[in-house]
Amino acid sequence: MMIQAVDLTKTYSLNGNEVRALAGLTFGIKRGSFTALMGPSGSGKTTLMNILGCLDTPTSGEYYLNGRDVSGLSEDELSEVRNREIGFVFQSHNLLARNTALENVCLPLYYKRDRNPVEKAVAALEKVGLAGRMRHYPNQISGGESQRVAIARAIVTKPSVILADEPTGNLDTVTGAQIMDILKELNNTGVTIVIVTHEPDIAACARDIIRIRDGMLEKSPSAA
Repeated sequence: MMIQAVDLTKTYSLNGNEVRALAGLTFGIKRGSFTALMGPSGSGKTTLMNILGCLDTPTSGEYYLNGRDVSGLSEDELSEVRNREIGFVFQSHNLLARNTALENVCLPLYYKRDRNPVEKAVAALEKVGLAGRMRHYPNQISGGESQRVAIARAIVTKPSVILADEPTGNLDTVTGAQIMDILKELNNTGVTIVIVTHEPDIAACARDIIRIRDGMLEKSPSAA
C-alpha cells in the first residue's frame, strides 16, 4: 500500500466547542493507483487531504505513507517526508508571479539543495509539453499552461504520490481534460495519483473512488 489510514480522527476547537472533521477513517490506497476523493462541501475532504499530504497530523489514529507511520512526526520530519515523497497540485496553481515557469519548477529542487535543478526542471516542463514556455511568467501564459507548470513542479522531485486538489476546478472542459490526460500519463508510469474533486466526470478517470460524508467513509477501494 502507498497509503494506509487506520481509524483516523481529526478534532478542532471552534468557539469553545469540539468539531470532529474526521470520525475514524480506515482505508488503503494501492501503490500506482489513481484514486478520486469525493464528498460534499464540509465532508472533511480538505482535512483528509492535508493529513495525507503531511501538512497536518491526525488527532488520533495511524497514517502510513509508503510503509512509514508518519502520523506522529514532528514538523521538521513531516517537511522532509513532503519533500521526498509528495508532489502537490492545487486548484489555484500557486505559482510565484515574479518567477518564470522554469524558476517556479526549480523551487522544490532548491529546497532539496539539488545539484542539477535547471536540468531537471527543463525535463519536467518538457514532459508536460511546455518546452517553448519555460521563460514565460505566469501572467504570460494561460490557465491551462499554468496548471501544467504546477504539475511539472509537482513531479520534478520524482515523488511517490501526487495529491491534486481540484486541479481542473478553474479550467474549461477541454483544458481540464488535457490536465487529466497528463495525470493519467503520469499514473501510467507508476506514480500514485490522489485527486480531490466534486465532478463525477473527473472522478470517472480514476480507478478507485473514496467517498466521505460528515467525516465518515461511504465507500473505499478494496484493501486487496
